[in-house]
Amino acid sequence: MDGWPGFLQSVLAAAAAQGAPLLLVALGEIICERAGVLNLGAEGMMLMGAVCGFAACNAGSSLPAGAAAAMLVGGAFSLVHALLSVTFRANQIVSGLALSILGLGLSSFIGERLDLVMQPAAMSFGPIPIPFASRIPFLGEALFRQGVLTYLAYALAAAAWFMLFRTRLGLRIRSVGESPLTADAMGVSVPAVRWLCVGIGGVMAGLGGACLSLSLSPGWKEQMTAGRGWVAIALVIFGNWHPGKAALGALLFGALYSLDTRLQARGTVVPVQFLQMVPYLGTIAFLAATQGKAEGRGVGAPEALARPYIREEKE
Repeated sequence: MDGWPGFLQSVLAAAAAQGAPLLLVALGEIICERAGVLNLGAEGMMLMGAVCGFAACNAGSSLPAGAAAAMLVGGAFSLVHALLSVTFRANQIVSGLALSILGLGLSSFIGERLDLVMQPAAMSFGPIPIPFASRIPFLGEALFRQGVLTYLAYALAAAAWFMLFRTRLGLRIRSVGESPLTADAMGVSVPAVRWLCVGIGGVMAGLGGACLSLSLSPGWKEQMTAGRGWVAIALVIFGNWHPGKAALGALLFGALYSLDTRLQARGTVVPVQFLQMVPYLGTIAFLAATQGKAEGRGVGAPEALARPYIREEKE
């Protein structure tokens, strides 16, 4: 397909792939924040997932092992955050930022010590066409010839929506995030729910990192997330803490990430530095617009977000 239709098709295909790691992290963050815990350590968890996933995959020549290692290390990091913010009731912003900085430095150290920089990937999650669906004109080539982790990201968006809004567990998570005192009075263990949700958020962030190093850009380099963890947190706000809206936002931001190489390939005269800035400028613009609309409609973050819960002892 030539001309602008071909260009749009390539942008849509790249948007789905580029949006997958953002969506994985955003879904975990939505679940975490719906329970009232703010996790700003997503960037560090993504980096740790990327480096450990790549190292494990190359060491064992196994993609599942790489993805499992990424999820395990992301979950381990998140449990540190849960211990500090839920059990010890430390400031959630400080705890998350500390883990993000730790992940940045530790991932670079691991990558250097294991000599992973510029090391070729033993294998990667390549595109797998879905029978029949991949033959649909225009959309089939763009959306149904993706890697396993890309398909998984959008499937998990549907699963997260169902879990949050159609199950008893989802009701408990949302009640803990809105009014932990009421949830506690109804017999819900607020710390247990928050620990669970923070753990899920870390596992998803680690998998998002593996999506980068094992699928999107097979390999490892320092700071390869390039701020995607922060963009994913912004995506949560952009999607109003809703998995479906976050999936649409991930496609939008994925398209912004893909414009860089594709506009250059078409001989655009726009400076490459500006094209690389587009996703982050878009993040600022969309957040400003979203915040204004949210204030107008009276909607926003979960009521108890970032507030530690102290149970009142009965006399």
